[in-house]
Amino acid sequence: MKNNDEFNKILEWVLYLVSYTLVLLIVDLLFNSFDLDNIWYGFLAVIIISFLNKTVKPIVFKLTLPITGLTFGLFYPFINLFILKIVDIILKSHFQINGIFSGVLIATCISIMNFIIEQLIISPIMSRCK
Repeated sequence: MKNNDEFNKILEWVLYLVSYTLVLLIVDLLFNSFDLDNIWYGFLAVIIISFLNKTVKPIVFKLTLPITGLTFGLFYPFINLFILKIVDIILKSHFQINGIFSGVLIATCISIMNFIIEQLIISPIMSRCK
């Protein structure tokens, strides 16, 4: 039973990495203000984003909770943009987001696409594995 749970966690993580990489590639095709060199840098960016979402994002969210509450959640895409800009700084010219407002649109688009993929693909696969 324990091995099956571990396998499911690994499978879910791999599905998340692959789907998030595909989302980044699609966003690269849709927006001129977003540039991703290739699939390997997309995969590396997803690993960095995953790490930042587990470590930095909760801290930033708690620090910006008052402004997020005052704006009825409209500030939340700026938190996602902040995470993406950190990846932009780390990967330099291999992952670039140009402009703040287009960056917010890109971050929002990534969030929506990830939500859709999680609901339509990842969750059904994971429910079948349990």
